[in-house]
Amino acid sequence: MEKISFVIPCYRSEATLPGVVREIQDTMKTMEAYTYEIILINDCSPDDTFGTIRRLCGENENITGINLAKNFGQHSALMAGFHHVSGDLIVCLDDDGQTPACEAGGLISEIEQGADVVYARYDHKRHSLFRNFGSHVNELMTRIMLGKPKNLYLSSYFAARRFVVEEMKRYEYAYPYVIGLVLRSTKNIVNVDVNHRDRSAGRSGYTLGKLLNLWFNGFTAFSVKPLRIATVTGVFCAFAGFAYGIYTIIKKIFIRPPELVTGFSALMSMIVFMGGMLMLMLGLVGEYMGRMYISMNNSPQFVIREIVGKESGENEEGK
Repeated sequence: MEKISFVIPCYRSEATLPGVVREIQDTMKTMEAYTYEIILINDCSPDDTFGTIRRLCGENENITGINLAKNFGQHSALMAGFHHVSGDLIVCLDDDGQTPACEAGGLISEIEQGADVVYARYDHKRHSLFRNFGSHVNELMTRIMLGKPKNLYLSSYFAARRFVVEEMKRYEYAYPYVIGLVLRSTKNIVNVDVNHRDRSAGRSGYTLGKLLNLWFNGFTAFSVKPLRIATVTGVFCAFAGFAYGIYTIIKKIFIRPPELVTGFSALMSMIVFMGGMLMLMLGLVGEYMGRMYISMNNSPQFVIREIVGKESGENEEGK
């Protein structure tokens, strides 16, 4: 009998998490061919989310609660959960109830038909305009920087085979990006259409700063295309500067109107433009070097403060 591990990163979800867990339990009653476990990871939520997790662990022996020592972000929380799964199939979903656990069977069915990873696809996402814009930018970034197929829809609700998660766990550095780890592990990825619900309580934990940090993780951890783009931009700027210089010389020699004065404003605009491009490229290189430095210093993906539930005796300090 195969086992399904549900991995749920939790942040500000003390009001919604019990409903999500209850829906998983009700769903698994209809999937008698599988056993299950639920891994709940509290990403240092400022509310009483871990208190809720502790209570849920006491009510169900299939639930394990992990409390992180500080806020590491959703992807690091997922990686912490991956290190404690024991199932043959892993399902990741959100803690706010917007990703319907009752439709997990559709994802599992595609896995059983041969797919390695199955992502939920939504016809209409019930997020705010800000979150939908962030998702669109993230979609564009993964397609350009990580080579994601255009017709593949990525979301936080997905199912994967155990070998994919084991491959993802090999990434031990800071700043994990789960989508990048999936895309580099397998190309056998499909979509399943599911409904996306309205948020019943609370608000999204993603701010503009967190979204920007997520995008930086994506294109600096798994792609060198930004550096190549910077090189091409530098070549273009150098060619444009050279062409403008030739144009200025020709204009000075052959046209020479009496009122011609050397273009101070044009000169300053070129200096400002080239200076800005140089700073942008240096900043991009510095971003790569800084992340390499942090990784070389063994900065942890996550640090676990406490584990409750069936694995409470196996407290792990970090990865």
